[in-house]
Amino acid sequence: MMTKKMYRNITLVSLIIGFMLAVQYNTVQNPTERNTVDIWEIRQQLSQEKERHSELLTQINDVTATVNQYEDVEFDNPELLLQQTVDNLKEQAGILPTTGPGMTLTIEPAEELLQFGYEIKPISPELLIRLVNDLYRYNAQAIEIGGKRLTYNSAIRDINGKTMVNSEAIDDTNVEINIITQSFDQAQKLKNHLLASSFPDEFYIDNLVLTVHEPSERIRINSTVVVQKSKYLSEK
Repeated sequence: MMTKKMYRNITLVSLIIGFMLAVQYNTVQNPTERNTVDIWEIRQQLSQEKERHSELLTQINDVTATVNQYEDVEFDNPELLLQQTVDNLKEQAGILPTTGPGMTLTIEPAEELLQFGYEIKPISPELLIRLVNDLYRYNAQAIEIGGKRLTYNSAIRDINGKTMVNSEAIDDTNVEINIITQSFDQAQKLKNHLLASSFPDEFYIDNLVLTVHEPSERIRINSTVVVQKSKYLSEK
């Protein structure tokens, strides 16, 4: 007959073996999970790089087509081509208004919070900067915030507790953001990304509602400056 001591020893050995098996199983499983996550992250990064590569190829084709037109001896209006090139550069710099496919975002106070007397403040610079960076990351070509167009030297900062864009304060809690993308398809992808992102929740934490409107084939963004011709200059 088995004594109590033998039962106790068998139980102790079983516990030790069970613990060792559990540790071994966990050791085997965890690397697989980490590798799966790493592979998924790599696939996402690869997809983003392929999109950037495609955009660069498109830009190279556009520049090559322009160079070929300049080199074409049969092109009978080089002045027109030069003016078109200058106008394109002015649009990119924000000197001229631009139109194209894109979408509109609106930011406004949450109505139910207004009714209960919650304090509603304009969008914070930190949240606005994160949103703008995300828009550029998803192929936004031009962005206008509350009538203020962003350019390569635009700045969004906090000055005396106010959100400043291009050195102008955003005092209103109702803000419209216009975005132009390279294509309507990219505008649709941007819409889906924003709806699936955490931005709607983050805006609601600040008592604001971010509305993502349907993409449009024609979004207009104004210029950053008003170019005036001198009345003392005339064409000859």
